Amino acid sequence: MARPSPGEFIRQVRAETAKVVWPSRQDTVRVTIMVLIMTSILALFFFAVDSAFAALVRGLVSLLG
Repeated sequence: MARPSPGEFIRQVRAETAKVVWPSRQDTVRVTIMVLIMTSILALFFFAVDSAFAALVRGLVSLLG
């Protein structure tokens, strides 16, 4: 495949960009809220798992000495 000239490349980029379907503001806000909720849930989950393992390790270390 031959390399297009810089002008042809810019025309191709503009043509492809025109085909992009951009999300609406409402869709963007909805997805952002979902990401924040899922991130918070995962943060709480990993905090709980980390705390449980820390307590387990502290318990095992206290048995040793």
